Amino acid sequence: MNMLPATLATLRRPRLLVRAARFGLADYRRDRDLVRLTQGHMPGNARTVLSWLIEQEERMEETRKSGDAGYSIARHVELLIALIAEARLICEIDSQRSAG
Repeated sequence: MNMLPATLATLRRPRLLVRAARFGLADYRRDRDLVRLTQGHMPGNARTVLSWLIEQEERMEETRKSGDAGYSIARHVELLIALIAEARLICEIDSQRSAG
C-alpha cells in the first residue's frame, strides 16, 4: 500500500475544510470516532482503515462538487479528521518499525 502517501499528498480540498479538520484533530479518539464513521464495522488494520477512509472521503468530495442536497459538511470534516489522524498513525507505526 505504498500508494497511500502519494494519494494523500495529492488531495486538494477547500482550505476551510482542511482547517476545520486540523482543528478537530485534537479531539479525535480512534475508538469512538471510527466506530461512529464505520457504523460499528471498523475495518481491520490501520492501512485498511486509511484506504476505507480515502474511499469514503472521495465519495463525499464528489457529492460536494455535484451540489447534491445530501452533502453533509459535518460528515466531510469528520472523515478528513479521521483520515489525517490515521495517516499520522501509520507514519508513527512505520517509523517505529524502522527504528526498531
